[in-house]
Amino acid sequence: MKKVIMGNHALSYGAMLSRTQVIAAYPITPQTQVVELLSEMCADGTLDAKFIKVESEHSAMAACLGASMAGARTFTATSAQGLALMHEMLHWASGGRMPVVLGDINRAMAPGWSIWTDQNDSLSQRDTGWIQFYCSSNQEVLDTVIQAYKVSEKLMIPSMVILDAFALSHTYEVVEIPEQEKVDAYLPPFNPPYRLTPDDPHAFGGLTAPDHYLELRYKLQKDMEKVPALVEETGREYEKMFGRYLGQVDDYLCDGAELVFVTSGTAGLTARVVVDELRAQGIKAGNLRIKLFRPFPFEQVRSILSRIPKVAVLDRNISYGHHGVFYQEVKSAMYGLPSQPAIFGFIAGLGGRDITRDSYKEIADYTLKHDRPEEEIVWIGVKQ
Repeated sequence: MKKVIMGNHALSYGAMLSRTQVIAAYPITPQTQVVELLSEMCADGTLDAKFIKVESEHSAMAACLGASMAGARTFTATSAQGLALMHEMLHWASGGRMPVVLGDINRAMAPGWSIWTDQNDSLSQRDTGWIQFYCSSNQEVLDTVIQAYKVSEKLMIPSMVILDAFALSHTYEVVEIPEQEKVDAYLPPFNPPYRLTPDDPHAFGGLTAPDHYLELRYKLQKDMEKVPALVEETGREYEKMFGRYLGQVDDYLCDGAELVFVTSGTAGLTARVVVDELRAQGIKAGNLRIKLFRPFPFEQVRSILSRIPKVAVLDRNISYGHHGVFYQEVKSAMYGLPSQPAIFGFIAGLGGRDITRDSYKEIADYTLKHDRPEEEIVWIGVKQ
C-alpha cells in the first residue's frame, strides 16, 4: 500500500509495523505528530501497545527503559531541548544494553529559540553509546525504524532514527507501507536473554566497582564494532524482501570523481541534483551521503574517498571551538592513509536556513580553486 504521509508519520508507521509494545511520550515541536498518531493507533486498536503519558522527556526515556528491562519493545520520539533533557537516561539505555528505538527530529538548540533544523541536538549525543541513523526521505525513515529494531535487538544497543525538522518531518511524500505479515517475517518478536521478572530474578544497573566497569564498556564497544556488518546484512535482507536497500552510506557517481561532496540528511538529496548539473558542465562531481553515523562507517568511507582528489564535507552543525562534526569524523577516518584527499570543511544551514543548489555550487567553486583549505571552517551563506 502506498500513502502520502509526512515524515513524522513515517516514524509512527515504522513503530506500528514493528509491533512496538510500549510508547512513552512528551510533546515538543516539531516531533509532536509522531506520538499523536501513535496515541490514536493505540486508542483505536490499530496498535496493541501501552501508551504512557509522562511529564518530561527524561521521564519518557525512563519509562522506555523500565519497559525494555521487562522485555517489551519500546519507542519514543523527541527533538532538541527534549533530547538534551534525556541525556542522562541515554547513558542508562546504552550502558544497560536496552534496545530502545528513538525518533529524533533534528531541531536547532536554543537559545536563540528555534524550531527549525540543524544537527547539533543529535550530534551532542554521539558519545552516549547509541547507534545513529540519518535519513533523507520519508520512505527511508519508515524502513530505517524497522531495521533499527532488528539491529538493536540483535546486539542489545539502542538506536536513534534521525530526520530533518520540517524538510522531512512536516513534508508529505509518497511512502510504500509494507505488509504487516512481511514485516513480521523480517522482524521477529523481541526476546531478550534477560528480563525483569520474579520467575528468573536478575539485578539491573547496580553499583559496579572498577574491577568490572572497564569490561562492560569494552563489551559495548566491541558490539558497536559489529554494527556496520549487521547493517549491511539486515539491509540486504530488507532489499530482498521489500526491494529497497538499507545501507551505511549512499554513494552517487563517486567512481572517477574529481570532487565529492560528503553530506547527510535531506541536504544529501540536494547535492545529487547539483552533482548532475556539474557533470553536465564537465566537472566530475559525486556525492557520498552518510546514513550510519554511529558507529562511523570507516571502511566504506575510506574505500570511496581514498580514490578522490578533493572532498568537500558539508556540516549542518558545529562543535564550537573545533569544526563541523562530520568534517572531524571524515578527517579522522582518512588520517594516515597512503592516498589521502584534500579535505575541506564547510558549515551551512544552521537554524534551518536553506541549503540550496547555489550553496553547493559555491562549495564546489571554492574547493576546485584551492589545493588546500585556507581556513579551518568555510562558512556558507553568512550575512555580513
